[in-house]
Amino acid sequence: MKPKLVLIEGLPGFGKTTTAQLVHEILTEMNLKPQLFLEGDLEHPADYEGVAYLEKNEFDELLNTHVKYRDLLNNRVIKQGNHYFLEYRKIANEYGPDFPDELLQTVAKNDVYELSLAQNRKLITERWKGFAASVLNGSDTFIFDCCFIQNPVTIGMIKYGAQKEDVINYVLELAAIVERLNPLLLYVEQNDLDHSFRKAVTERPKEWSEGFIEYYTNQGYGKKQGYTGIEGTLEVLKARRELEEEIFNGINIAKKKVNNSSYDLNDYKQVLVGILSEYFSSAN
Repeated sequence: MKPKLVLIEGLPGFGKTTTAQLVHEILTEMNLKPQLFLEGDLEHPADYEGVAYLEKNEFDELLNTHVKYRDLLNNRVIKQGNHYFLEYRKIANEYGPDFPDELLQTVAKNDVYELSLAQNRKLITERWKGFAASVLNGSDTFIFDCCFIQNPVTIGMIKYGAQKEDVINYVLELAAIVERLNPLLLYVEQNDLDHSFRKAVTERPKEWSEGFIEYYTNQGYGKKQGYTGIEGTLEVLKARRELEEEIFNGINIAKKKVNNSSYDLNDYKQVLVGILSEYFSSAN
């Protein structure tokens, strides 16, 4: 069966987005029909990005607290049984200042990635099951950047400092769900973690690095270890790399590591061409 899914993973600053874009370019050149979903895509078909989850009583309370926006919230909520989902980032982008910041902050507290690990895993795995079922008989190939390993590791290890086995099992459950899509996992590596992360910090906006460092050191694993600042963040990233190595080795789907240390786009693309050509030809 033709592969329906290419998963791109790796640490921050290692070149996941570049890799995902190159994969999309290569599959397009191979006359396939790739669909690319990068980190932060509000239209992601298998993940929740900028989406809040509320129980019925929580949604009713939200309506009673923000009566002025009752119609808007009622019109935009997505009900699945007793599950209520609000795509609050989409709504905020659409309505701008007409969707007040105070309401945005209230709803954002119920973001799917602010929930408990158990609740997050339940909702995310249900979402992946729905995605896998919907695309199984289609002709498109989907390219996902970072939501397969990174997101479970981030909420499990980085946010909550969860037991290693719980994080590993979360990813293994996702792997079992997508197995029938004949997926290929590409894990992007760099020789020098310290250099790659510091390069990302230098090149990206200051808000990104400040938010990243705070997220990695003020909660979960980093806080338990007493790590602070950029040096502490690097220690957390080293521990994350070890965990992801264990996850990668234990996953029972087609997988390949790709080294992006040279930052030579042409050479890197040729490496990816070789991997993708071989995998897609052998799968047909």
